[in-house]
Amino acid sequence: MLRSGFVESIHRGSVVVLDPDGRVRLALGEVDEPVFTRSCNKPLQALGLLRAGLDLPDDADLAVGCASHSGEAEHVEQVLGILAKNGLAESDLGCPPDWPLNQAARNRVIAGGGGKRAAAMNCSGKHAAMVATAAQQGWSVLDYLDPDHPAQSAIADAVEDMTGERITSIGVDGCGAPLFALTLRGLATGYTRLVTAAPGTRRRRVADAMRAHPHLVGGTDRDDTELMQAIPGLLVKGGAEGVHAMVLADGTAMSMKIDDGAPRPRTPILVGVLRALGYDAPELEEKAERDVLGGGVPVGAARLTDGLLDTLV
Repeated sequence: MLRSGFVESIHRGSVVVLDPDGRVRLALGEVDEPVFTRSCNKPLQALGLLRAGLDLPDDADLAVGCASHSGEAEHVEQVLGILAKNGLAESDLGCPPDWPLNQAARNRVIAGGGGKRAAAMNCSGKHAAMVATAAQQGWSVLDYLDPDHPAQSAIADAVEDMTGERITSIGVDGCGAPLFALTLRGLATGYTRLVTAAPGTRRRRVADAMRAHPHLVGGTDRDDTELMQAIPGLLVKGGAEGVHAMVLADGTAMSMKIDDGAPRPRTPILVGVLRALGYDAPELEEKAERDVLGGGVPVGAARLTDGLLDTLV
């Protein structure tokens, strides 16, 4: 799907673009085969928790609950704040301890003699929201990651409702939470339904919280954050192993899966789709290609194959 300039580097995958009414505008590859859509599921998981009764009055808390954050100080503080408001501690998080994704934040932790911690793990906001739901509803906190836990059952119900699909495969995400397999068409459908929901609804609140707090969703120098800041009304969320989804303010949605799981091709595809749909911003120029490094220096670039998105223009 993507080819480098000086060295050969081809990435193949699947991409679907849906109009707001659900009509398929572009379909490349296997868009109707379930894949584990990883952290792209987080907005739908957050909706399930709200439907289960989660009370998060601060939209910043909701945004970090949908995040794959960089573990910067503001992210860690937001997560710890959710826990503190609900009588919980960092030790109640079921995600593994980790370093911040942001290198500068990691360096500061190391320089200060610190180590890995659960609140710095990029999925800690989702876990804080899950365990807070359990605490608020009087459910067991210790086993909130069990697929049969009421919080996880509520999430599954919301995912099926929003995607229009039955969950047929449940795995375990890298953070330890239950992970559902979805088709790319179903994932894009779910994102459309978040953004096009009526203002004031739980669905719309999830979308609005993420768009109002893009730094909490990602962080410094993160593509998701910078794209949401550059394109008004855009909601975009990446996941591990080459998965990404985005939806425009009018409900036009896209999702992708890169077969080999490489992150390199994803941003050129996001930028290519945005441009093909008539959107542009100076910030997109530097994201239209991704360097291919050899010996630590650029020896090529990953970019869209010419003509790949012509049907969107």
